[in-house]
Amino acid sequence: MGNTIAEKILSSHAGKTLKAGDFAVCRVDFCFGQDGTSAIIIDRIKELGIEKLQAPFCMVIDHSAPSPNEGVSRVHKKMRAFARDSRTGLYDIGCGVCHQVIPESGQILPGDLVLGADSHTCTYGALGAFSTGVGSTDLAITLATGKNWFRVPETIRMVVKGKAPKGIYAKDIILHIIGKVGANGATYKAVEFHGPAIDSLGLDGRFTIANMAVEMGAKAGFMPQDEKTLSWLKKRAKGRRKIRPITADKGAEYEKTLEFDISKLKPQVSVPHSVDNVTTVAELKGVSINEAFLGTCTNARISDFKVAAAILKSKKIAPGVKFIVAPSSRAIMMEALKLGIIDTFIRAGAVVVAPGCGPCVGTHNGVPADGEVVISTANRNFKGRMGNPNAFIYLASPATVAASALRGRITDPREFL
Repeated sequence: MGNTIAEKILSSHAGKTLKAGDFAVCRVDFCFGQDGTSAIIIDRIKELGIEKLQAPFCMVIDHSAPSPNEGVSRVHKKMRAFARDSRTGLYDIGCGVCHQVIPESGQILPGDLVLGADSHTCTYGALGAFSTGVGSTDLAITLATGKNWFRVPETIRMVVKGKAPKGIYAKDIILHIIGKVGANGATYKAVEFHGPAIDSLGLDGRFTIANMAVEMGAKAGFMPQDEKTLSWLKKRAKGRRKIRPITADKGAEYEKTLEFDISKLKPQVSVPHSVDNVTTVAELKGVSINEAFLGTCTNARISDFKVAAAILKSKKIAPGVKFIVAPSSRAIMMEALKLGIIDTFIRAGAVVVAPGCGPCVGTHNGVPADGEVVISTANRNFKGRMGNPNAFIYLASPATVAASALRGRITDPREFL
């Protein structure tokens, strides 16, 4: 019997053959924390008396960057001091979102086992890594020992067929899947994404889908490592380690296989207050918005910005709409500047903020008021997600967000394409 990708990676890091349902202690290749979780990691490491970390580690100041208040500033100071004293990596304010800057650094390769103190660590499955989010104390234990325990997840094979119609992007695909599977439909499972629709996506689109695997409960999500992946990695890994693609065996045993045909898919929107509450844009035409947000670890990469800029070019956002743009990294922001994309956003009436998470988690840079409606490229629309439990968050693709900002209401982007 063959093995799934999850079984292969965990087996190689446990030093023995594992199958779904097995428990094992596994060596971990890379760990990280962000400014919402790193203070606890630092406290636990000090409590344990650990003088030398046993796994590669970095921290990213992204959730509240730059600091919006005195309390957060104390956390940032603590992180900077720990990074200096322990000689660990630190991505300070302006560097960007952890789930963009870490892959950009070339430190994550196919077959790696990665733990992050952030729930969207599953993003790195786009590169073929088993990457998953854990709590701060769990991460501290990993840094103290170089290992952690795992239950090998069963794997769901998802085959996405068909050619994406005009106006359909990776965000529409994953929202459609989550709407069908449900927010708990893949709890503690690994997901392997296959099929021609996945193969046709660039790395930006694959990061988007892998990022939202956790929104259907998945422990990890995996994308194919083809020439696109290898080319992307070679530019960034710079020979640190040999890149070895990892695939499931032909005889791998899956819990189930699900098929999705996107050939007739229409632009999708997730409706408050659950990610799996998904419908089409057509069903929501007439829903007025107060704020549009283009950013987050889901959709703030250069291809996302290109799509939005093409819609916004030589146009103005609707009166009364706040349009906030947050690049996912400094590198993305610099490229968008060179391409004239940032100029397009600003001329359209958008506010471009520093690379980071801010508005997505509701720490600063765009907290909505009571009763306000936001359309966002983020990955979550729970009550209070953007800082106000009395606001309403709709999730959509960059194209739908840009089109909606122009009209002041939820709008089908195909009208502008």
